Amino acid sequence: MNTGILTISLDFELHWGRFDKYPLSGYEAYYAQTREVIPRLLDLFEENKIRVTWATVGSLMAESLEEWNHFSPAVFPSYQLDKFSAYSWVKSQRNLPSEALFAPNLVRQILDCPGQELGSHTFSHYYTCEKGQNHEQFRMDLKAAVRISQEKFGKSLKSLVFPRNQYDEQSVQIAGEEGFEFVRSNPSDWFWQHTEEETLVKRIFRTGDTLISLGKQSFYPKSSLSPSRPVRLPASRLLRPYKGDSILHRRRIARIKDEMEAAAKSGQIYHLWWHPHNFGFFAEENMEGLRQILTWQKVLEMQYGMRSMHMEDTASEVLAKVGT
Repeated sequence: MNTGILTISLDFELHWGRFDKYPLSGYEAYYAQTREVIPRLLDLFEENKIRVTWATVGSLMAESLEEWNHFSPAVFPSYQLDKFSAYSWVKSQRNLPSEALFAPNLVRQILDCPGQELGSHTFSHYYTCEKGQNHEQFRMDLKAAVRISQEKFGKSLKSLVFPRNQYDEQSVQIAGEEGFEFVRSNPSDWFWQHTEEETLVKRIFRTGDTLISLGKQSFYPKSSLSPSRPVRLPASRLLRPYKGDSILHRRRIARIKDEMEAAAKSGQIYHLWWHPHNFGFFAEENMEGLRQILTWQKVLEMQYGMRSMHMEDTASEVLAKVGT
C-alpha cells in the first residue's frame, strides 16, 4: 500500500539564526521561553511517536565562547556585507548571554528522545548565496559542523537544511561531498526561489499562501524525488507562529490539516517545518496548534496509514525502493 508520509524538520538555531536581524537586548525572555518549550516539544513528539529532524546550528552545540572558538573553522566567510558574519558579530559584542547562544544540554535531550534525528543547519548559520563568500568557505563551515557533532556527541550528520533556505547547485554538491545524504529544498513556487533576493511581493505571497492557495500543490509523490545524492526533500509548508491573530492562526492550522489529509489520501509526502524559537512568544497557543496537527496525523494514520518520518527516514525509504 502506498501510504502518505508526514515529514517534520526544525531549524534549531537560537540567536545564531537572528543576529543579523534582531538585537539580543530585549529578547532574554524569548530565548528563556524557547529553552523551556523544547523539552515540551520532545515530550509531545515522544507521546505521539513523531519522528523529527532537528537541523541544528553547530555553534549552539558548544558549551561556551571558548569552546565555540575551538571548533570554529580556520577560514571565515568573506561576505560583502559584514553583518551576515557570525564571527564579526561575536567580536562586536561586549556581553554574550550563553542562554541565547549555547545549548548542548538541549542537543543531548534531542538525542535521548526516541525517533529524533540530529541534522545540521551549518556551523555558523552560513548563507551560501550572499555576495562575497565562496564555496570553499562554505565547505570549511560544514566541516566545522560535522566535527563538533562527532567529537561532542558521537553523531554523524546526514541531513542538512540551508539557512534562510539559500542554496545553489554547487552548495548542494559540496554538501554531498562532505557526507550529507539529504537536504531540504524549497517549494517550486516562484516566491520560494532565490530567497537571498527578498522582496515585499515574495513575502506577501508566502504569507498569503498559508491562508489560501496561491501556489502549487504543497505535497508531492515519492516518485518525484531523485535518488541522486544528496536527495532533495522539498518543504511543503512553514508552520507560522501564533502572534495574537487567533482567526488567522486557526485558518493556517486548518489549511495544514487539509493538506495533510490530501497527502494521506493520495499516498504522498507532506513536509512541515518551523523554528523552535517561533514558540518563544505565545508558547501555549503555539503548542496547542501543534498538538492539533499531531493529533490529526494520528487520525490520518488510522484512516489512511499516514506515517511520521524524519528526513533520513523519508529519503532512505525512497532510495531503497529505487534500489540505490
